[in-house]
Amino acid sequence: MKLYLVQHGEATTEEINKEKPLTKKGISDVNKIATFLRDAGISVNSIFHSTKLRAKESAKILADILNPECQVIEKNSLSPNDSVENIYAEILERADDLMIVGHLPFLSKLASKLILDSEDKSIIRFRQGGIARLERNDTGSWEIDWFITPDLLREES
Repeated sequence: MKLYLVQHGEATTEEINKEKPLTKKGISDVNKIATFLRDAGISVNSIFHSTKLRAKESAKILADILNPECQVIEKNSLSPNDSVENIYAEILERADDLMIVGHLPFLSKLASKLILDSEDKSIIRFRQGGIARLERNDTGSWEIDWFITPDLLREES
């Protein structure tokens, strides 16, 4: 199983809009990541996202580019400071690839829980619009396969 952990794209400040939608840069960054993934032949059938607008918008961009038929599912348990236990248990029961679009510190804690069995030790420094691919090996352990940030990718011309 491959697990894609995506930090939402850059969002506006609460002073500008309480809902904190994606900025133009945030939209552009998520588009770059999604296009890169599509061009690399990566697709998923399920994307989970938090209830926050910036994660929902990021998930929609990813789904539209990667697989318009995929299920985009809002989860109440993916907010920045939520416990990782519920989603951790759900991931362990899955066999199919999954993408989760969320926030810090949640994503960092989830990655650490999967890889190190401790959410208190940071192992990935996420960036807005960035994506980490974790893979469960034959023994059931998780490994970081790769990590990409939008600033590593070229603008489309």
